[in-house]
Amino acid sequence: MNDSMIPPSADGSARDSVFKKVAWRIMPILLIGYIIAYLDRVNISFAKLQMSHDIGLSDTAYGLGAGLFFIGYFFFEVPSNMMMHRIGAKAWIARIMISWGVISALFAFVQNDWQFYTLRFLLGVAEAGFYPGIILYLTYWFPSQHRAKMFALFQIGSPIAGIIGNPISGAIMYQFADWGSFANWQWLFLIEAVPAFVLGVIIIRVLDNSVKDAKWLSAQERTIVEEEIEQDRQHTIGHSGFLKLLKNPDIWLMSLIYFSFVMGQYGLTLWMPSLIQRSGVESNLAIGLLSAIPFICAVIMMYFTGRSADKHRERRWHLIGAAMVAAVGFVVAASASSVVISIIALSLAMAGVLSCAPMFWSLPTAVLSSASAAAGLAMINSLANLAGFVSPYMIGALQDWTQSSAIGMYMLAAFMVFGAILVFTVPPQKVNR
Repeated sequence: MNDSMIPPSADGSARDSVFKKVAWRIMPILLIGYIIAYLDRVNISFAKLQMSHDIGLSDTAYGLGAGLFFIGYFFFEVPSNMMMHRIGAKAWIARIMISWGVISALFAFVQNDWQFYTLRFLLGVAEAGFYPGIILYLTYWFPSQHRAKMFALFQIGSPIAGIIGNPISGAIMYQFADWGSFANWQWLFLIEAVPAFVLGVIIIRVLDNSVKDAKWLSAQERTIVEEEIEQDRQHTIGHSGFLKLLKNPDIWLMSLIYFSFVMGQYGLTLWMPSLIQRSGVESNLAIGLLSAIPFICAVIMMYFTGRSADKHRERRWHLIGAAMVAAVGFVVAASASSVVISIIALSLAMAGVLSCAPMFWSLPTAVLSSASAAAGLAMINSLANLAGFVSPYMIGALQDWTQSSAIGMYMLAAFMVFGAILVFTVPPQKVNR
């Protein structure tokens, strides 16, 4: 049967074909956007290999600057998501990308600690709303039974950024070591800022704000999507205002769960090149190539975990399992005695910690109504992402204090276990749909 002839009462397989069509239309552009966002967010982990020496950054100062990104995120994320809900997704997401591209390029001209701190904070302000905005945007197009897979596909952007971006970042650091008047880390920021500008313009032309604006869907297909979304919303819990969200215990539980997992995510991604360097690898190019391996493992685990969660309509144990895999990886990494063991441990940690995010977002989106989702999702993400400030700063301070990365790795493992315990307290009937 032709897609344009699918009636609203179509069976499950026909309806699935409509959502596949939606996914092929919007997911590639969102995935590319997240790849670019993640690359511009964490490329300082490679720049640090040389920049710290050039401008005199200690591990503590680097960790503080890396984390200040998330302070800007915290203060501007909820307002950003509310603005997107009011003026439309495509214009606001394009604004986010273009502004963070400008700020990312300015890192090439950093000369001291305070300039580094300021730009990291402003980068967080510019990018605030992108991640929760996309999570919200996906709820406009997909009901809960499709979201775990869509969140996983979107979240795969972070490991893909590592698979592609880390070797590229290492190659730029290697190739531009003695090129012109700029240092290699300055070229890194300038070159990797360009894609954000380009994609910001493309988004204006490609994305639609909502299902009703999607001219590439037939009237019948739009009805199918809208019916599924409306039926799904009947299972959510409504909230009439921001203050009521603050009083909702589910919001705080979800925030604490995600805080625990973000501790692991950014403690690892913002320090991994340095961890590999300390295991005995000296070449920037080799560090870039080796650091892609954990991200490859993460892509594989994220895909199969998301697929299994949707197939069985089970969220909690998939999320708990991913968290425990990450905890094991961090513990092994703390005592790794060789490059090979270190890469295996970092691969376990990365696969587990990055699989947590898409599994996690299937929890709050299952219990928040559309009326509260814009503020609720942004609130959860902004509160939890304060871990992005705490985690790298904690790791840097512990390394300066102990001259070892072991205690930091044990701390990250403890947070993953704590998050898994909190997930277990979530009633399965709330989220397993």
